[in-house]
Amino acid sequence: MLVNRYEESHPWITFKATDINDLGPSTWMLLGEARSKCEHLAGTPLRPDIARQLYEVTLVKGAQATTAIEGNTLTEDQVAGILHGTFTAPPSRAYQQREVQNVLDALTNIDAQVMLGEQLPVTSALICGYNRQILEGTEFEAHVVPGRVRDYSVTVSGYRGAPAENCGHLVERLAEWLEGDTFRSRDPEIQFALAVASAVYAHLYIAWIHPFGDGNGRTARLLEFLIFARCGMVPLPAAHLLSNHYNLTRDRYYRELGESSRTGRTTNFLAYALQGFVDGVRDQIASVREQQLSVTWTNFVHETMGLFPTSPSRERQRALVLAMRSGKVISRSELSGLTPKLAALYAKAGPRTLSRDLNRLRDAQLILKRGTGWQSNDAIIKAFLPPMAHGDPNP
Repeated sequence: MLVNRYEESHPWITFKATDINDLGPSTWMLLGEARSKCEHLAGTPLRPDIARQLYEVTLVKGAQATTAIEGNTLTEDQVAGILHGTFTAPPSRAYQQREVQNVLDALTNIDAQVMLGEQLPVTSALICGYNRQILEGTEFEAHVVPGRVRDYSVTVSGYRGAPAENCGHLVERLAEWLEGDTFRSRDPEIQFALAVASAVYAHLYIAWIHPFGDGNGRTARLLEFLIFARCGMVPLPAAHLLSNHYNLTRDRYYRELGESSRTGRTTNFLAYALQGFVDGVRDQIASVREQQLSVTWTNFVHETMGLFPTSPSRERQRALVLAMRSGKVISRSELSGLTPKLAALYAKAGPRTLSRDLNRLRDAQLILKRGTGWQSNDAIIKAFLPPMAHGDPNP
């Protein structure tokens, strides 16, 4: 008969989520905001190339973050190079490239499975499989067997993992708990909160149990990502956010982990994780909004300029206004050289051409005079700005 030594050595491993009920009003408000923003993000139309770019940026950030926490020093640009096959690490850092490649492969495999509608239930075999996948071909100590629950004691940064003889049982129980009724509700609003909580608890419990000889942190973050990705309420780009949050706040991450085991309370870790998640979704929505405004402004310029007679002047004027960066006041002397194309066009034109072009674009309300400079009037497409933002204070 198995003696559950962990109940004495690790009394915080209870497989209970009652701390959710103790979250403060501000945290519940964050959960509501997180759900609203995830719905907003998921329902936002984007050009396919922009959507792909956003996905790749978050994938790279997620992979870089989850390996950086473990000491991998490859940069985001280098991780992006690994993703696209344009970067090869020198021999001395080849092991770091393999660590990143394994995480990228695991994340993209989960993405593909979710997109195909696979169910992906959490099981002990799946958790062990993730550990095997992220450790394959990397460097680790001789006694470590990728994907195999350890049969020896481990201590990491002063934290002792659960008793070895209980680890297999604990991984199985964790999987059953995550798939059980604790994290299920027929109320969509409550179900979103439970999905977020189950992802964070999955991460937390792998860290507490520490069932493997190596790669526990990466396994925890991969499992967390899976739960976000498969729940159907979190867009795939947002499912990567917590790994990035943990990496950006690494000191607090370890502090919150330590406090959760010392006190047996998970409310602070849940609140800390949720705040980072919401901050990340806010940033993603801001990025998406910028892309939407850029596309809308470009379309508006083309529509407005389409009312002008076809001529080389029209094409030059359109190129000028589209070259003006949003929100930036540009001096007259800089305008004709904003792009190589513009410089070539104005090099062939007369000395008064730029003045005529500026006056025509101003009359069409596509640009504004700002002191001694000029600015694109892209604020005109922003629906709910104050009236002054749409006008020209310097007529």
